Amino acid sequence: MPSIITGTGHHVPSRCVTNDEIAALVGSSSAWIEERSGICQRYFVGDGESNASIAAVAARRALEDAGLEASDLDAIVYATLSPDMAFPGSGVFMQRELGLNNIPALDVRAQCSGFIYALSVAHAWLVAGMYERVLVVGSEVHSTGLDLSQAGRAVAVLFGDGAGAVILERSEGKGAGIIDIRLGADGSGAHLLRCERPGSRYSPSIDYSALDDGLHFPQMEGRSVFRRAVEMLERELAALFARNQLALDDILLVPHQSNQRINELVGARLGLRPDQIVHTIASFGNTTAASIPMALDIARRDGRAQPGRLIALAAFGSGLTWGTALLEV
Repeated sequence: MPSIITGTGHHVPSRCVTNDEIAALVGSSSAWIEERSGICQRYFVGDGESNASIAAVAARRALEDAGLEASDLDAIVYATLSPDMAFPGSGVFMQRELGLNNIPALDVRAQCSGFIYALSVAHAWLVAGMYERVLVVGSEVHSTGLDLSQAGRAVAVLFGDGAGAVILERSEGKGAGIIDIRLGADGSGAHLLRCERPGSRYSPSIDYSALDDGLHFPQMEGRSVFRRAVEMLERELAALFARNQLALDDILLVPHQSNQRINELVGARLGLRPDQIVHTIASFGNTTAASIPMALDIARRDGRAQPGRLIALAAFGSGLTWGTALLEV
């Protein structure tokens, strides 16, 4: 008994931040940022906005798209690496924003692969018969945790804030829904993209010396991450296509939006046409766990992800983690 996506939604904060604004802070140029990543702008939270509040807007839009009320939900799976607090997780704060209680809210920490990990959890719950209807969310607020100085330039120019959500329902022949999901991780590369502090491996978890050294900001070995992302995504997508005996013309690829050059290179190596790949990074930057549900919602609403079309999802990120999925919407 498969699961099927019946609604999608996304939301970004009110403040649009251009490359020129970021470049002035980090000592770069708009052209350098766009050439390196494909990013032209991104959105940052403002007063009164939070990880949970932007996620709640995306969730309401997904519920409206599915013709449902929040009270129809049985569970929440919430992917984020930027929770509103160290604990509890942001899922319960969004649950409160939606006026819900007495349903489970599980936070997933798999960074850029977080949405596919979260989707796999919700899918397994539905197939096992535990629940009938699950809200799956990816939401990020990076802007409050970036080093917006020249020292942080390599990372700070890449990230933005945003949220995406899908409604996943148990289905009895209403559609193909989720056909295939595979996950993976390789901890030998965990040091390549990380944020060390605060962390319980240190005592205290954060101190003034760590702050002085900038260890509370994300750190990335960009060239290694780029190379391994291309290799892993090509390998995992090729395996996805082979397992399901897919003709390439049938596929619309909705990848994680970490770098447009990565997605273009992977698509070219797989033999996909440029119009078969959904790119949203120019408008939103890298929104980590939010990027795939945001891109999926945009592709559904602009007609690229039409009913019956096969959609491939793919993500690679910190951990190192990765995931692929095949579905119909």
